[in-house]
Amino acid sequence: MNKSPMDYLPLFFDLKGQQCLIVGGGDVAYRKADLLVRAGAKLRVVSPEICDALNKLVEAVSGEYYQKRYDSTLLADMTLVISATDDVDINQQVSIDARVNGLPVNVVDNAGLSNFIVPAIVDRSPIMIAVSSGGKSPILVRLLRGKIESMIPATYGLLCDLVGRYRDQVKSRFSSIEQRRSFWEIVLQGPISEMVFAGKDEKAEDMLKEAIASSDDNASGVGEVYLVGGGPGDPDLLTFKALRLMQQADVVVYDRLVSTGVVDLCRRDAERIYVGKARSNHAVPQEEINDLLVRLANAGKRVLRLKGGDPFIFGRGGEEIEQLMVQGIPFQVVPGITSASGCAAYAGIPLTHRDYAQSVRFVTGHLKDDSCNLPWHEMVSGHQTIVIYMGLITFELICENLISHGMDSEMPVALVEKGTLPEQRVVTGTLSTISSIAEKAEIKPPALVIVGEVVKLREKLNWYGAT
Repeated sequence: MNKSPMDYLPLFFDLKGQQCLIVGGGDVAYRKADLLVRAGAKLRVVSPEICDALNKLVEAVSGEYYQKRYDSTLLADMTLVISATDDVDINQQVSIDARVNGLPVNVVDNAGLSNFIVPAIVDRSPIMIAVSSGGKSPILVRLLRGKIESMIPATYGLLCDLVGRYRDQVKSRFSSIEQRRSFWEIVLQGPISEMVFAGKDEKAEDMLKEAIASSDDNASGVGEVYLVGGGPGDPDLLTFKALRLMQQADVVVYDRLVSTGVVDLCRRDAERIYVGKARSNHAVPQEEINDLLVRLANAGKRVLRLKGGDPFIFGRGGEEIEQLMVQGIPFQVVPGITSASGCAAYAGIPLTHRDYAQSVRFVTGHLKDDSCNLPWHEMVSGHQTIVIYMGLITFELICENLISHGMDSEMPVALVEKGTLPEQRVVTGTLSTISSIAEKAEIKPPALVIVGEVVKLREKLNWYGAT
């Protein structure tokens, strides 16, 4: 099968210390000049007028500025030329002169006058990624660059630097290309790289040294656990880091509150283990989940512990990493958007508002012993919003206690079922009426309870479906 010919051959110029000419003095010329300076080029600019930003850049790098119209004598000793003016005649002349002198030339937004193009750049120096449509669709390129930016950690360049420093040692340690390739694949997809991404450079370097010195090709017999918050349900609310770890985990351990859309974003070939927990109906007891994470990590697996909302807000994440720390298992914690924040936002209910609430209190509707013994006197104080997790089963009792401890029976209340998902439903009422309203609406878990004057704002601020 014949492949379509490439419009351009991607190349990377080494411009360190090389003279480059920018024709033009406006904002576009400044952006191109900034790229050249970042690449180490010596800068020469010619234009009758120059914007402040470009002028400051030229001064900062001890460049040259010629306050006049372009002429071909300025091409002497140049390595590369970019014309960024809105004068068609000048752009055309720059293109002709540069080609006559055998110089690479780019005329901004005019591929016909250019023999090279400046791509969109994802900079993770020394890793560089260039994206181009050959001038056909700059918007599409910008969107694609955004996707790439979201997938590649900002510290990817530090990982490359680390690998580069130890490349010769690895080459000496392993005799065959296959062994070296296997070693680096383990390093670049395992705990060592994750230490770099987590900002633990010294720890990563120590682990790499140990891996090289070890007779085992594996950097460590122990895997790693990623404790990741899956958010309230909408997959678009996941963090970039969560998505990256979801794509590289060997095993996914997830529970009932993680939405199907979020689970579907995990690596396709990863083993999936459901440990769903509902109130008084634990598919897998918490102690067994803790042991499972340790056992999988000790088998060398990269384990994704995927939890709804945020793992440290009523997610029992602290209990899980406590055991991981005791066992010496490497782990990372990735916060998620907690249900209170996500569900309230999608329900059009701000948790704080200067006219209604200056504080927020998160509480759980039941404790470890299945009781509902909450700090009622603190909860009835004014100018605050109360968000109750897992409160649907004891909801009627909660309303009764709030009223009996002094809260106004007309205090607005909202119930948000399946918040942030397309199936989201919201019902509102007051402490005295909401129980019967919820019963008639047949509200089912998972549902979040919001109590406070801010609920009044829902009618005005409801933006995510009017139900």
